Amino acid sequence: MIKVTNFINFYFLTIICALFTLNSCSQSSSNGPQESADTVYLNGRIYTVDKTHSWAEAVAIKGDSISFVGTDDGVKEFIGDNTKVIDLQGRMMMPAMQDSHIHPILGGIEALSCDLNAQVTLEDYKNVIANYAKENPDLDWLLGGGWSMAVFGAGGAPSKKILDELVPDRPVYLTSRDGHSGWANSLALEIAGITKDTPDPVDGIIDRDPETGELVGSLQEGAMSLLQKFVPPPSLEKRIAGLEYTINMLHSYGITSIQDASVDRPDFETYAALEKENKLTLHVVAAQWWERDKGTEQIEGFKSLRDEFTSDLVDASSIKIMQDGVLENYTAAMLEPYLEANGTKGIPMVDPEMLKKAVAKLDADGFQVHFHAIGDAAIRQSLDAIEYARNLNGPLGHRHHIAHLQVIHPDDIPRFAALDVVANFQPYWAAADEYIMDLNLPAIGEERTSWMYPIRSIEKTGATIAFGSDWSVSTANPFLEIETAVTRLGALGEPYPEFTPNERISLQSAIDAFTINAAFVNKQDDKTGSIEVGKLADLVVLNQNMFEINPDQISDTKVLITLFGGKSVYVNPDAN
Repeated sequence: MIKVTNFINFYFLTIICALFTLNSCSQSSSNGPQESADTVYLNGRIYTVDKTHSWAEAVAIKGDSISFVGTDDGVKEFIGDNTKVIDLQGRMMMPAMQDSHIHPILGGIEALSCDLNAQVTLEDYKNVIANYAKENPDLDWLLGGGWSMAVFGAGGAPSKKILDELVPDRPVYLTSRDGHSGWANSLALEIAGITKDTPDPVDGIIDRDPETGELVGSLQEGAMSLLQKFVPPPSLEKRIAGLEYTINMLHSYGITSIQDASVDRPDFETYAALEKENKLTLHVVAAQWWERDKGTEQIEGFKSLRDEFTSDLVDASSIKIMQDGVLENYTAAMLEPYLEANGTKGIPMVDPEMLKKAVAKLDADGFQVHFHAIGDAAIRQSLDAIEYARNLNGPLGHRHHIAHLQVIHPDDIPRFAALDVVANFQPYWAAADEYIMDLNLPAIGEERTSWMYPIRSIEKTGATIAFGSDWSVSTANPFLEIETAVTRLGALGEPYPEFTPNERISLQSAIDAFTINAAFVNKQDDKTGSIEVGKLADLVVLNQNMFEINPDQISDTKVLITLFGGKSVYVNPDAN
């Protein structure tokens, strides 16, 4: 008779099984096929995300792949003497999720530095900064980030005087939560040689007192690079520690595949170091960073890095182009002027004609292009560049995608499907928080605010929708993001007003965006993103069935087990 492992006891058995043979963990009959499964999960509610979005009861795993999906009766043939059999006790299993836009190394380093992400007031920031300085007296520079522009009002320009009072004797540099602004003390600005007479770079702004012209202490977009080149780069050891932090966090959220939205050689070396030690338990698409002060001559370097660092787990064939900034500091590129900031239209980071040539060349050379585009002008420029490349090269199928998509002009919504462009949204932002209500609405007005994050409108055209978090800009928890996409309300019970409810999507669509659609944009849908025979056993078990609860309870979902290639990489220590 088959001995079935109780699901709760499985948490402990997964650890024991790493130390002993599978035979010591379970016993079963040998009536099955010659090639029995290593592990069988049965008595579950298994959401496959296959083409028909079918449900199953059981899954069998052999090696790193799925060998059976179907009923409890059907899986019996795959159970042999050494098969470990796990009773899911009716729990929901689904494909492991994928994050199609995230900053894992930088975010991990920030979490291990002066981390302000969890703080909400200026007093909170002051306390964390002061304590960090006190606890790290040997650091030459105090680095970190995660401050919110909303704390400092329109334009998001914190003063150097605050940092000077807290840390007068060492340089301090802290990036904003969205990564588009920097906050420096006087000593850091002095080391960088930035004065009131330093001209603004073409792609950024040095914030100055409007009356005196003196430096405020904040740097927007490209102006950040004037200081960052003086900041000591993190060591390989620090990068590895940051990546390991992020991997553990992602596994706790059921994520086993990502697209890193900004990668350079030191980042590739970090991934390679972990993969060499068999500690890289993620599929990674690495989007190499496009230097916007250079032209197509940099593509040869991209090819070299692609050849050098593409591996079993790392795909180096994507390129990240940041086409504008963000609305909060008036650098998102808009078709019509802002209502504030002297009527600027923002900053297109790459000249639109140059962008067309760059995208066409990248496309021809086999690269996927991963755009950052927030404003309606930047989104249109990105679509125009893809259209130009498509007309020149034909449809090469490289799955180009545009991330963020905050304000899309209605005329451009049909173009995503027409051009086979993936719409890569960060759905957690689609709620009427303080950024939208206090910073964006006054800057662009009601009509353009109503165009924000039109997920349902894009979906209705037949375009592919994929989701990512942009962590550490905001949470990497996909259940908070899914709930926001389904409700267009705050996922943590915030008293936000309802935001463009006509853009709500179904739970099925939201899960697709984090599984099979994200796998599509990551060029992994042939092996991940759904539970089907032959695909990798990247799976997740949840504490509740999201289809059987109210939408406002989706955010309460917890991951119990995460499997990567059939092996457990996360077991919830608080499961009961």
